[in-house]
Amino acid sequence: MQDFAQWSLDTIREEGGSLSWLEEQRFDWTNPSSHAIEQILNGKTIILVTDNKRKWFESYILSTINGEKLDRPLLPIVSIDSLYQHYSDISGGEMIDMVEDMISLSYKEDYYFWYIGVGDDKRADIAKRRDNSYLWLFDEDFHNAFTLKSYDQLLDIKLLQLFRLFDASLNAAMFGEVDVSS
Repeated sequence: MQDFAQWSLDTIREEGGSLSWLEEQRFDWTNPSSHAIEQILNGKTIILVTDNKRKWFESYILSTINGEKLDRPLLPIVSIDSLYQHYSDISGGEMIDMVEDMISLSYKEDYYFWYIGVGDDKRADIAKRRDNSYLWLFDEDFHNAFTLKSYDQLLDIKLLQLFRLFDASLNAAMFGEVDVSS
């Protein structure tokens, strides 16, 4: 079974020039991604949160990750907005605590947040509070997060490429081709 960091590098290089931008950031990619995939393999539910500008990407992930032509088991993934419709209107830590308590009761701590968006958006707060969250943050360095620039003209393309790599990584881990726990 191949090491996840080496597998990621090989996969990035196989894609050729389209993913060359990621080769120098691969170590920033492998640590949080391997942890996220390991949590999926351990049966945790993904609670997807995006900033408002990335709602299109949230829809894309939700409709693609469990697509109709998959050769793997379906993954438990939900949007934060499907769990609490008024999540965008939350202000303050006390209300976030209440939402997180509701989620903890529902999922028995077998969940993690996957946040995609700018780091200073209030929608990021719930994910940034938990150590096991998977973060694709823009314009902010944060412990164990993959960082991108929101002003990058190719950001949307890069997000789609990252998701494609994440999905391929997930398949490789599920089918024993790669070890995400090392």
